[in-house]
Amino acid sequence: MPGANDAETLIVARDLAREYRVGSSTVRALDRLNLTVRRGEFLAVVGVSGSGKSTLLHLLGGLDTPTSGSVCVEGRDLASLRKSERTIYRRTTVGFVFQSYYLVSSMTAEENVALALTFQGAVGPTRRSKAAEAIRRVNLEHRMRHRPNQLSGGEQQRVAIARAIVHAPPLLLADEPTGNLDRATAGEMMALVRRIHEELGTTVVMVTHDEETAAQAADRMVRLRDGRLVDEGASTP
Repeated sequence: MPGANDAETLIVARDLAREYRVGSSTVRALDRLNLTVRRGEFLAVVGVSGSGKSTLLHLLGGLDTPTSGSVCVEGRDLASLRKSERTIYRRTTVGFVFQSYYLVSSMTAEENVALALTFQGAVGPTRRSKAAEAIRRVNLEHRMRHRPNQLSGGEQQRVAIARAIVHAPPLLLADEPTGNLDRATAGEMMALVRRIHEELGTTVVMVTHDEETAAQAADRMVRLRDGRLVDEGASTP
């Protein structure tokens, strides 16, 4: 396995385990998982509900810490970071896309995207310009003044993607990003994420239960079962 400081490697997870207490029982969501993600790679992690996919993504994104093992991103062990440092990591290094869109209902598409830049210190014309550029990148400039209830599910997810990339993070984490979309719209969304990945050189880690969706866009696919990687699919053409 490449080292955590390898220039070609963005993410290294070693012996990664995460346990949760559920009543009097202990549930092991991840079980000594090892994973390496190359810089600029599009990786899909496929598994059924309860296989540990979201837990893995939360650990990679610094939203949670492991019970044991380690996650290193750009050579930094996330578990060793202070709470404030993990917050900075999430704001600067990671963009998140979830199955639910989590848009602010009272704000327009452009305002929702610009809100993400508040944490980056961008204000005034700079903030508006960056938000507008991100909206254009997801082909939604004609809807940028509309609020979420005026947008379709696919359009709302495009806004969520624009919000995730507006600060140009090197790592994009996507948790079932097409889960609320019909098959045709899901295909369009995967094509969009793939284009963003190629144009910006963003490393993408996507978790999904849908192997067909994963095969559309990912460079590499791994399968997760009961918290362990069980095999690895071939790269897409």
